[in-house]
Amino acid sequence: MNKPITNHMPTAELQALDAAHHFHPFTDNNDLGKKGARIITRGEGVWLTDSEGQKIIDGMAGLWCVNIGYGRKEMGRVAARQMDELAYYNTFFQTTHVPAIALAAEIAKLAPDGMNHVFFAGSGSEANDTNIRVVRRYWQVKGQPERNVIIARWNGYHGSTMGGGSLGGMKPIHAHGGKIEGIEHIDQPYWWGEGGDMNEADFGLARARQLEDKILEIGADKVAAFIGEPIQGAGGVIIPPATYWPEIQRICDKYGILLIADEVITGFGRTGNWFGSTTFGIKPDIMTIAKGLSSGYAPIGGSILSDEVASVVYEGGELFHGYTYSGHPVAAAVALENLRIMQEEKIVDHVRDVAHPALKEEWDKLVDHPMVGEAKLVGLMGSIALTPNKEKRAKFASEEGKVGYRCRERCFANNLIMRHVGDRMIIAPPLVITPEEIKEMMTRARKSLDECYKGLLDDGMFVAKED
Repeated sequence: MNKPITNHMPTAELQALDAAHHFHPFTDNNDLGKKGARIITRGEGVWLTDSEGQKIIDGMAGLWCVNIGYGRKEMGRVAARQMDELAYYNTFFQTTHVPAIALAAEIAKLAPDGMNHVFFAGSGSEANDTNIRVVRRYWQVKGQPERNVIIARWNGYHGSTMGGGSLGGMKPIHAHGGKIEGIEHIDQPYWWGEGGDMNEADFGLARARQLEDKILEIGADKVAAFIGEPIQGAGGVIIPPATYWPEIQRICDKYGILLIADEVITGFGRTGNWFGSTTFGIKPDIMTIAKGLSSGYAPIGGSILSDEVASVVYEGGELFHGYTYSGHPVAAAVALENLRIMQEEKIVDHVRDVAHPALKEEWDKLVDHPMVGEAKLVGLMGSIALTPNKEKRAKFASEEGKVGYRCRERCFANNLIMRHVGDRMIIAPPLVITPEEIKEMMTRARKSLDECYKGLLDDGMFVAKED
């Protein structure tokens, strides 16, 4: 019998095993195999430890999800207890179990008024696949089966399953296997990169009104829903102008199409409210949830349906849709414990009243850096735009993302995890981060920016792309 692998194997041996057998997502696995993956062995609060003993500040909360921080032993105890009592049972065939019942009820308490029904999935990607089927079934039951087109946004992200990847507007994902029919896209509300000479308010209205143009192009009698993240996360933390969401809401209401708010990243405290829809005044018919629902301690996601949507779908009888792990009892119990911790420790209040103000004070100062043109922050979700010319909001002459990647590598070298999306740097630390940890995180961020800037100057890369 093989011995279990422990964290005490030499790093090189772990890297060799990883390269030989582990197929990483969203990764050039050939390049990673030559370089060697960084092996993470422990987590505590906002800190990670790698196999070489280096202490790393996780400025991305894993993948936007570890809201309560790492190392909460209560979570493990709850999971073990639930495994002892009922490790698994499904919610098909007219059965249920206590964790799924309790979690659905708790989510309904936290969700906006009128959002009282939860369909569980194993991830945000799965939940968005659910949303496709639910909205199309909704219109079938209402006697309008031709209303099956869903409109989304270019550069939006809604997962990487076939359905979720099709809803998302990332062309490289579409290129690797295509996309399903009946999904259309409009442009994103990215003023810094695409606003030209327009002011932000006018640009926000113009981008929102593309939705109305697309509805009229397709035919209002054929459009089922619009889906969007309150803040585009994986697309670069694109925070829309204040005029954008009210106009989107008006258009959805005018044409009677369903509005899906993808809250996978913005849900459960990230924006300083329980949901990003509250922060932006959105009144969704469906909300996609995952990530912060369990703080990443167990895989779980779901769709929160409005009373009206649920009642229509219920009226149609059996919905031929579901997953083996819908409402998995261990994942549901862990998510419940996560929500208990968040409420009892007032973590959403901490984001709004303590962590956000502390981070904003430092984040806003980044525009003083010679290669930072924009610094945006909502709650604990921020981005900066890297540019060789602030006044012109210019792009670099080098290939898109090359400068961002260099900056990200300097962050990793300085034991700070920040992501790059193109030539934007993005951040979303655990919600429990303290002002003292924010200062240390920002010290490392500035050092990384300085080192990247110097490297660009030395290599002759601090050059703007010609118009």
